[in-house]
Amino acid sequence: MMGMDGVPGSGLAKGLAVTLKTMTRRSHTQQYPDVEPELPPRSRGVIALFEENCTVCMLCARECPDWCIYIDSHKEEVVVPGASRPRQRNVLDRFDIDFSLCMYCGICIEACPFDALYWSPEFEYAEYDIRDLLHDKDTLREWMWTVPPPPAHDPNGEPAKEESTAARKLAQAEAAPPGDAP
Repeated sequence: MMGMDGVPGSGLAKGLAVTLKTMTRRSHTQQYPDVEPELPPRSRGVIALFEENCTVCMLCARECPDWCIYIDSHKEEVVVPGASRPRQRNVLDRFDIDFSLCMYCGICIEACPFDALYWSPEFEYAEYDIRDLLHDKDTLREWMWTVPPPPAHDPNGEPAKEESTAARKLAQAEAAPPGDAP
């Protein structure tokens, strides 16, 4: 097989040159248990649950390709002053994720419309028994406190929908003559 520049074996020579150059460098081994690794920002570790935002809509469990999310709930009546009848709301009883089945795709986080699920950078949750990788809502709640804040908005990026709507309403209110109701 001829190389790009027409000399037979030039590709092999280039490959061997890369190999020799790599062999002469020192390796950079991190001593993991003793030295904490420097994880990149927004790295994926485990899924954390912010229980107060969960409305038990079951979208995360339905969208999960591995069916590793287990949710149980019950209905509770809430009396609203001035309402003709009491309202009902779902109360979360069980929210478990089986991390032995989870493939860390993040579909459940993307599917959650109420921001109840987040990526946590925690990665040290190994167990000796695979049955112990089923984590309940209390464990998922503890991981919530390790979730980093969202990154700052890119000044060159498009503004958030809420920001542009608020700016438009403010501009309309300033443009309207005094005494007119918007």
